[in-house]
Amino acid sequence: MTKKNIDFEKSLSKLESIVEVLESENVSLEESVKKFEEGISLVKSCQKQLKDAELKVNKLLDDGSLEIVED
Repeated sequence: MTKKNIDFEKSLSKLESIVEVLESENVSLEESVKKFEEGISLVKSCQKQLKDAELKVNKLLDDGSLEIVED
């Protein structure tokens, strides 16, 4: 597993924990805003990684380096 994969998985895990905190009833407004900002940053990072992966796959498909086998 590459560092990017690990970072992606950690980011998703952190996002899940942020959602749990935000869904709890014992969170102050200040803490909610802080967690929301952190979550938005993580979402943007994950979206960038997913877009980069999609571009790489599309390049592989365009180059003919990767064939998709359909059943």
